[in-house]
Amino acid sequence: MASEILTPPLLLMQIIERSRVFNGHYKVNQLIVQDGDHQLKREQFAPGKAVAALVYDTARQVYVLTRQFRIGPEAEILEIAAGMIDGDEAPETAVRREIHEELGYEIDKLEEIVCIWPSPGTSSEEITVYYAEVSHRPGAGGGLAEEHEHIEMVELSWEALIAEPLRDAKTFIAVQWVRLRR
Repeated sequence: MASEILTPPLLLMQIIERSRVFNGHYKVNQLIVQDGDHQLKREQFAPGKAVAALVYDTARQVYVLTRQFRIGPEAEILEIAAGMIDGDEAPETAVRREIHEELGYEIDKLEEIVCIWPSPGTSSEEITVYYAEVSHRPGAGGGLAEEHEHIEMVELSWEALIAEPLRDAKTFIAVQWVRLRR
């Protein structure tokens, strides 16, 4: 049997118009997409770019996560520290800021795991996921009062972390990344 070389199909869809239809805390765009002879209207959730990190305290040998209320599932969720990138801020700067605000730690070592689109069918959001090692906690953590954050810090051993029923995709990815390296 001869091997067959597969070439990817040509993308026929093209965005021909984009407009902002909602500009609140979150943003929503309306796209007009040309698909051959057809034009389609599609809404795109456009929250911006974000960062997230699985934090490991090397001195205490625990993983430090957050638990907070999230609008999407309408519940408190156990997840890795995360937040939005501000303006032209570099992702590395944003993740350092978020870890300090949410958990109170300064980062000793930072490694990028992956940059993902968590829901590309409806959202333009990109999240850069990191692994961070820490050993010094000069801040209190818990989030920013002016942002109405009520963040509980959750410390877990490796055994407790992998026993958790994780439902947050970025957290699941980061934990699986560590699992593959242990």
